[in-house]
Amino acid sequence: MPHAKLVTIYGGSGFIGRYIARRMAQEGWRVRVAVRRPNDAIWVRPYGVVGQVEPVFCNIRDDGSVRDVMRGADAVVNCVGLLAEIGKNTFESVQKDGAARVARIASELEVPQLVQISAIGADADSPSEYARTKAAGENAVLDVYPRAIILRPSVVFGPEDDFFNRFAGMSKMAPILPVVGAETRFQPVYADDVARAAVKGVLGQAKPGIYELGGPDSSTFRDLMKQMLKIIRRRRLILNVPFAVAGVMGRAFDLLQKVSFDMIDPVLTRDQVANLRRDNVVSGETMTFDDLGIEPVSLEAVLPDYLWRFRPSGQYTEIKESAQDLRQG
Repeated sequence: MPHAKLVTIYGGSGFIGRYIARRMAQEGWRVRVAVRRPNDAIWVRPYGVVGQVEPVFCNIRDDGSVRDVMRGADAVVNCVGLLAEIGKNTFESVQKDGAARVARIASELEVPQLVQISAIGADADSPSEYARTKAAGENAVLDVYPRAIILRPSVVFGPEDDFFNRFAGMSKMAPILPVVGAETRFQPVYADDVARAAVKGVLGQAKPGIYELGGPDSSTFRDLMKQMLKIIRRRRLILNVPFAVAGVMGRAFDLLQKVSFDMIDPVLTRDQVANLRRDNVVSGETMTFDDLGIEPVSLEAVLPDYLWRFRPSGQYTEIKESAQDLRQG
């Protein structure tokens, strides 16, 4: 596709990035998927025709690496982010400095469009370093590329998510489902809806600025878990872990990660506990899906399509339920 436009997607094999890569290929663009391990991302190639989607090596902490994969691009999307720090990949080095680096080089190379994936809750005054560095990254992007489009999704759901899948998996192992911040509110957004928003940014169909992206429903953490348990046909006691207790647990897991030299991933971190203290919903102070002309998909329309495997009988659960209804009838 020698005459097609080119988009470079940093973190294009990640959860949100893969949806953007697929949609950009459908738009007829060439897609350069910039990742740390391109050999582990060759599965993105079938998103397009031969040669249309290619994984390439990039370290977002390195100027030369970022510049090399951006050359010739007509648009750039930065999806790189962290849920927990590991080694040199700290919140500051990735979410602040990495975002600043991508934007600065995009400005230097005069790339026409830049989309930055941030998060609802990005706040310079947040007790969470994750949220503070998200805000710092946004500010750094806008300082050098003021016409950038910044997308702030709430918790993102989809077949590959680490939210509903994690808690559904936990529910298989014990009669109690512990959660931190049971009354904290979320506005879950479908990964492909975030991708639709990013594509509008790439195509120049969105006004520059910040967009908070939330799904059609706002629910507490507890209610989301109830909804998930109903879908997977399991009865569990949802136990709210007090923030004070969760903070102690987070410090313990942080220490365990440190003494294991990052060999053990933390189940919970102090920073995640701090982040869970605040609601994760659209504030009403920025642009939203409405400004993009996008109607977001509901949880009910998607969750059953991938959480069925956590049901007691997996894919056969509904068949057994139907047979039982027939016997009772």
